[in-house]
Amino acid sequence: MLDNAPRGTICIEDIEIGMMRSLRKVVTDRDIEMFSEVSTDRNPVHLDEDYAQETIFGGRIAHGMLTAGLISAVIGEQLPGHGTVYLGQSLKFLAPVRPGDMVLAEVEVTEIDHAKRRVTMNTRCLVNDKKVLVGDATVLAPSRKFD
Repeated sequence: MLDNAPRGTICIEDIEIGMMRSLRKVVTDRDIEMFSEVSTDRNPVHLDEDYAQETIFGGRIAHGMLTAGLISAVIGEQLPGHGTVYLGQSLKFLAPVRPGDMVLAEVEVTEIDHAKRRVTMNTRCLVNDKKVLVGDATVLAPSRKFD
């Protein structure tokens, strides 16, 4: 399940400190399998329940970068949206995401450099109101001047 969040573009001229956007998605077994196939990361902690039961996680978990990809979706689809170019992203993984978890991915504008069209955002993912991933992103935002 993926929220029907607004899609499109917010140009640098219209972005303000404190703006936030988010999406919610249930991470499914199929998501994990497809991410494993695309990324070629076939670590059994993601794919093999028997193996994963013997790890510190006590069961299968989603790839951390799959969870981080939800932040990319918010940035690329909502804030700033279409035409945005990623410049950097820091990530700190705080807790595992498991198959069936509903992940809330949020971004919040913290800095704007209009001259360079750069936007810095606090990024985070939560499961049941618990932070599972935090970080900061810097992006090049689209501008009406370049349309």
